[in-house]
Amino acid sequence: MTLYELKPRFQALLRPIVGRLAAAGVTANQVTLAAAAVSVVVGVGVAWGADARLAFLLLPVWLFVRMALNAVDGMLAREHGQKSRLGAYLNELSDVVSDAALLLPFTVLPVFGAISVAIVAVLAALSELAGVLGQTVGASRRYYGPLGKSDRAFIFGALAFWIGVDGPLPAWLFWLMPVIAVALAATTINRVRAGLAEAAARPS
Repeated sequence: MTLYELKPRFQALLRPIVGRLAAAGVTANQVTLAAAAVSVVVGVGVAWGADARLAFLLLPVWLFVRMALNAVDGMLAREHGQKSRLGAYLNELSDVVSDAALLLPFTVLPVFGAISVAIVAVLAALSELAGVLGQTVGASRRYYGPLGKSDRAFIFGALAFWIGVDGPLPAWLFWLMPVIAVALAATTINRVRAGLAEAAARPS
């Protein structure tokens, strides 16, 4: 069970907005690229202004908006005839870039350090790669947890909110990155296993 399973309900709320965007000529690829560009700006900006803890409050706001935009670009592509090969590449690549950029502010926090956050960023990218590689063996794109993209957004958004409201994190929280790393490794394994099982079950 991951937050990704709530996506259909979230999409239902966004559908009227998506219809208006499509009518206005907005494309899925434009939304994808805009979300990635703003993610980089937000990540770098919060990292640069990390000494002012209130800067971290920007992260949970943007993580929620980005989640909405990720749903919007997919709906524009699927429901408004905007699917494209370029869009498929942009969707996956921009997610990895955005994830790394939005983790950047946490590298400057002494309780975590750059190395542990970098390991999490690499494992997050690998988990997404494992999900998309299912398509190369005849399976579908896999979104299995326990720590999918939406779950990561929730964790880091809550963490950033904590920092913004309450200031420095307690030293005992150093264990959080190793736990996240283990969960991401499990996510990668689950996605590989699910992809292989689906591919094996399909008639040749």
